[in-house]
Amino acid sequence: MPHHKSAEKALRRSEKRRLRNRMFKSRVKTEIKRFLEYLNAGKLEEAEKQLRVAQSLLHKGVSKGIFHRNKAANKISKLFAKFNQAKAKLQAH
Repeated sequence: MPHHKSAEKALRRSEKRRLRNRMFKSRVKTEIKRFLEYLNAGKLEEAEKQLRVAQSLLHKGVSKGIFHRNKAANKISKLFAKFNQAKAKLQAH
């Protein structure tokens, strides 16, 4: 337990931030899973909309300090690569 008032306040703040970050990360993961479900089902229009939602959330996470910008950029890049690969596969058939 903290011994100083400032340490108590820091503990309260860090707990609030931890919960906020956890909630936000969970939402991002859910949106990415939704995107992958659409992609696997072959619903490219819905997948593209979901991809934009996930991309937006990742960018917001960077601006809030929840994700490092490179991590978000790598995730977005991988999601777009999967989307483009699925799109190319569909156009080939």
